[in-house]
Amino acid sequence: MHVKKGDTVQVIAGDDRGKTGRVLKTFPEKNRVIVEGVNFIVRHTKPTQVNPRGGRVEKEAPLHASNVIMTEAAE
Repeated sequence: MHVKKGDTVQVIAGDDRGKTGRVLKTFPEKNRVIVEGVNFIVRHTKPTQVNPRGGRVEKEAPLHASNVIMTEAAE
């Protein structure tokens, strides 16, 4: 993979094109990365003892590594 955890990358394709963020996690076997603040999904959760109200939880979803490039600030 051309990026690793901690690199600052820019998204070049998809709905979040143009956004930048830090790589939080990589999945080399699937060629995917999770970028901080990019590609949010909404997970609806049932009420539990930890979260009695339940509701919507937003979190980052993986992007394909070919859709990101390293920015100059990270090099």
